[in-house]
Amino acid sequence: MSRRLVLAVLCVGQLMVILDGTIVNVALPAIQENLAMSAPALAWVVNAYLIPFAGLLLLSGRLGDLFGRRRVFLAGLALFTLASLLCGLAPNAGTLLAFRFLQGVGGAVASSVTLAMVVTLYSGPKERARALGVYSFVQSAGGTLGLLLGGALTQLVGWHWIFFVNVPIGLVVLLLARRDLGIEETTRAGRSLDVPGAVLVTAALMTAVYAIVESGDHGFGSSRTLGCGLGALVLLAAFLVRQARGTDPLLPPRMFRFRNVSGALSAHLLLISGMFGFQFLAVLYMRRVLGFDEIRTGLGVTPVSLLIGAMSLFVAPRLIARIGARRMLAAALVLIAAGLALLGQVSANGAYLTDVFPATVPLGVGFGLAMPSLAGLAMSGATPSDAGLASGMFNSVQQIGAALGLAVLSTLAASHTRTLRAQGTTEPTALTEGYQLAFRVGAALVLTALVVATAVLRDRPASAEAVEAEAAEAAEAAEAEAPSRTEAETCTTRG
Repeated sequence: MSRRLVLAVLCVGQLMVILDGTIVNVALPAIQENLAMSAPALAWVVNAYLIPFAGLLLLSGRLGDLFGRRRVFLAGLALFTLASLLCGLAPNAGTLLAFRFLQGVGGAVASSVTLAMVVTLYSGPKERARALGVYSFVQSAGGTLGLLLGGALTQLVGWHWIFFVNVPIGLVVLLLARRDLGIEETTRAGRSLDVPGAVLVTAALMTAVYAIVESGDHGFGSSRTLGCGLGALVLLAAFLVRQARGTDPLLPPRMFRFRNVSGALSAHLLLISGMFGFQFLAVLYMRRVLGFDEIRTGLGVTPVSLLIGAMSLFVAPRLIARIGARRMLAAALVLIAAGLALLGQVSANGAYLTDVFPATVPLGVGFGLAMPSLAGLAMSGATPSDAGLASGMFNSVQQIGAALGLAVLSTLAASHTRTLRAQGTTEPTALTEGYQLAFRVGAALVLTALVVATAVLRDRPASAEAVEAEAAEAAEAAEAEAPSRTEAETCTTRG
């Protein structure tokens, strides 16, 4: 199978998973009406997918390193496809939520290793930049495309088809992927999975995401939110202690010794937290203030997808080769912040062409340039045997950032709207000013990401000698953290 076809198979599989994160949002009213779901239960149609998805990415990425990324990708994709079929056939709310949880598990397992497989497939800097551009387009534009597709399917053939559409696509991808993907399986014989560490980090991530998504209903200062947040911190602390003392840790500490890795992950978290508000709040503005239906709302965000595609596929690889990932990322973050600031000026009596469309240009261009840069920088410190883990870390940060951004920005918007309504402000004006506040906070988060990128990140050295030195440093760190089996056996015998 040619490398282009392999890349297409991987990206179509990833696109299925990304689309599912937003395609459901447009169909929620129809699902609520058809299954007679309460408002709190309806929120769990999204949360039941998000919590296992975010919680299992890190573990699934490590499983790919240990037991083969192709096997993990196929298993996750098969589970996701089956769960999609079951979701579409769900006769009531309880079974739908159970199958959504299963779908989240499958999505996490499949997507956790996709970036690692793309990076492994293309080793040359220029080829890798192009491949990362394709992958980033899928990651970035998939959510926006989901809004358009979800609206069309729900309005034309019914909400069940937002799940059924995954089945034929998933079967085709599985049939193609069962053939040799052309990717070397980097199984690590003699290395065991850190089961206690896996349990701790998965529980910590799931608890953290649960606390975040529940904060929208109960508030950030509620006992439930604070209790879950504290529990997540305790679990995370226990995990870090385990990693520092273990002989074969799930998350080797050396992964964070590289400035570009830690800096890129931090900037990624801040960027997604700020940018995710666009996909959610702009949709609400068009629906509740401008009065758009599902299809017009999806078309309204389509320019962002088109620009992301153009930038990530054709422009970003060339700019990375010419000016470096760090400089391109800085420029991209400025554009995104400017786009969110424009949305912070929307009017209650506005129109799409004057209030929304002008912001889609800097948002689409900026995000299309930012994501390939971040993906490349975040994977720069990973050895071939740790690429799955790095891929899982990158995707975990994205999901946590999305959950955090959605919870914070939507809570701010709703709270400000309630305050204004209590003061006698009309509903369209109160809604609009709530969205304005959230967009401005999102712009501030993106500017904070710019500060991190400028202060922490650095462009990778251009010389071959410097690149080899970085690789040797990573290999030496890996060997230092993983005592040989002979040494371990000797210590056991002496004990």
